[in-house]
Amino acid sequence: MSSTTRITVTLPSDQVAELRKLTDNVSGYVAEAVARQIRHQLLGDDLRRHEEEHGAFSDGELAEARRKIFGSANSPTSSDAA
Repeated sequence: MSSTTRITVTLPSDQVAELRKLTDNVSGYVAEAVARQIRHQLLGDDLRRHEEEHGAFSDGELAEARRKIFGSANSPTSSDAA
């Protein structure tokens, strides 16, 4: 088990109300959200470094990545994409 540190976070009251409707473990929910955001940031940094070194991804490379992530049924113009 990893160590934890107690911190205080200030959020808008309406967000806290909605959060409490979603979970009784606010700390766990927030920790998961923070971990997801950190992974997103690190992945974005890695992709930018790759493009700086190797050039922009081609349309074919992007399409293949989308297929691997979302499956072949989804397309970049899908209404679910975001």
